Amino acid sequence: MALYETIGTHLIEAMKAGDTLRRDTLRLLLSAVKNAAIEKRKTPAEFADNEVEEVLRRLAKQRKDSIEQFRKGSREDLALREEAELNVLSAYLPQAMPEEELRALIAAALEESGITAKSEIGQAMGMVMKKVAGRATGDDVRRVVESLLS
Repeated sequence: MALYETIGTHLIEAMKAGDTLRRDTLRLLLSAVKNAAIEKRKTPAEFADNEVEEVLRRLAKQRKDSIEQFRKGSREDLALREEAELNVLSAYLPQAMPEEELRALIAAALEESGITAKSEIGQAMGMVMKKVAGRATGDDVRRVVESLLS
C-alpha cells in the first residue's frame, strides 16, 4: 500500500477512535499532499512515496520552527500542541541516518572530492545532500560538515 493510502486509512481509524489531534494532523497532511500534487499536475494517488515524504519533511520542519518561535514567545501551550503534531508526522517519516553513519559518509565524500577548506562548504553540502537523499536533514549535514572542516 502506498504511503498516501496508508495515511488515508490511518485518518479513518483516528476519526473512528475520536483522536482529534491525530485526525486534524492527518487531514492537514493529506491536504498538503493534494496541494503539492495539484502543483505538479498529478493526482494524489499518483504521488510516489518519496514525494509524500518531501511534503512530510516540509511540514515537520514547519512544526520545529513553530515550536522554537512559540518557546521564544513564552507560549508553551502552543509549543506542546506543535510537538504533538510533529510526533504524529514523524511516525510517517523514514528513520533518520545514525550520527556515526552520517559522519562516515560525509568524511568519505569530503576525502573523495578533496574539499578541505571551510570556504567550500557549499560544494560539500550539495554533494553530501545528494548522497543522503532525505535520510538526514540539512541542518544535521551542515553541522557535521562544519565540524569536519574546522
